[in-house]
Amino acid sequence: MTIGVLLVDDEDLVRAGLRAILDSEPDLAVLGEAADGAEVPGLVARLRPDVVLMDVRMPSVDGIRATAHLVSTMERPPKIIVVTTFENDDYVYDALRAGADGFLLKRARPEEFAGAVRTVVAGESLLFPSAIRKLAARSGGRGRRDGLAAAGLTERESEVLRLMAAGLSNVEIAGELFLGVQTIKTHVGNLLGKLGARDRTQAVIRAYESGFIPLG
Repeated sequence: MTIGVLLVDDEDLVRAGLRAILDSEPDLAVLGEAADGAEVPGLVARLRPDVVLMDVRMPSVDGIRATAHLVSTMERPPKIIVVTTFENDDYVYDALRAGADGFLLKRARPEEFAGAVRTVVAGESLLFPSAIRKLAARSGGRGRRDGLAAAGLTERESEVLRLMAAGLSNVEIAGELFLGVQTIKTHVGNLLGKLGARDRTQAVIRAYESGFIPLG
């Protein structure tokens, strides 16, 4: 299966570089480009990409607003990876809270971009635990502070959520807990449902903002 990608960045050079990287991979294909977030809804509707690589800072409609629009208006929005210059950019955290599936730095290696696209399509999270923790701390806990008690997570689901926040994949969590990968997938699906989270990234953001996972 070929994974279709939409590139969104206001710098021509950045888009050209990403296109060269992704189009060189046999299972990836760049379907289109946009220089501003305002172009994204129409292109997504027409091209139906699996993944959008989204610049977070753009002059007219930024990546946060574009991400929020896709997530709130589409029944099955594409996976969204925010691409940023600085990992401590508050805009990144706002984009993650808006529904982005992860982020990458523009200085990432070519293989990291290709790997990131494959990771989010496979349903895994693209999180960097220390960076997310710092961003959550910088945000001052702007989200819900109700804890996760009302969600009714089981002890096992809570364990899985903590390991997800540590950046572990399903395979790694299975090894850590001595369980089968399919069992972990079931736990992940159950906890996402209880939290009302779109994906693993949103579940981790909720865990930090609720105080379930300490920011210290």
